[in-house]
Amino acid sequence: MEQAPCISHIASLLAEPKRTAMLWALMDGSAKSSEELATCAGLSAASANAHLARLTGSGLLRVEARRGKRLFRVAAADVSAAIDALATTTMASVGRSTPDTQPPALRVPSLLRRARVCQDHLGGELAAGLYQRMMEAGWIQRYEQRTEVTVKGTQHLASLGIFVQAFSSPSVCDCFDWSQQQPHVGGALGAGLLQLFLQSNWVSAIDESRALSVSDAGLAEINRLATA
Repeated sequence: MEQAPCISHIASLLAEPKRTAMLWALMDGSAKSSEELATCAGLSAASANAHLARLTGSGLLRVEARRGKRLFRVAAADVSAAIDALATTTMASVGRSTPDTQPPALRVPSLLRRARVCQDHLGGELAAGLYQRMMEAGWIQRYEQRTEVTVKGTQHLASLGIFVQAFSSPSVCDCFDWSQQQPHVGGALGAGLLQLFLQSNWVSAIDESRALSVSDAGLAEINRLATA
């Protein structure tokens, strides 16, 4: 047991619902004052400051001074990734424990709901829409419990510089989107698509957040994929 990583301290911080609410409100990369975070969590100013002191002291949040005001934001990308992973696991565990019940959608900051990094691929509304178009256009197909890229999809993706033949099998998988209650494209293909979007400057990272900024040109180009 001595060799096990000591994760209980961070786990205990994240287990407190009020602290989780404040962290969740910052998942979009924003910086908020203690007063704003107190409102988000339904706390008094004194209680919010006590929780924020613990979160900053443990390295989960950092403080910025702006125009004489103290603002809080997520300290690093690994914090956002951990919270995102917990959200994914929470929704997946609900699905496994009650398979006949649709889990309730999580309330998500608007930037995260639109587009975000999910593991190593695109998630959010933009990703869910792309998945649906790729299915309808015959680029990908579902076979029992697995998803595969079709010959048509392979040809179209190659024209974008994404060569499915170079991926190890399985090249694509469905990833359930906790913000949309719909699947999006995961696996090597999902990672390849996100890299294409980043390199084309269609999307870009927002500070330490999992949220992605989408340019007007990028939105048009991504929405054009799999429409022909």
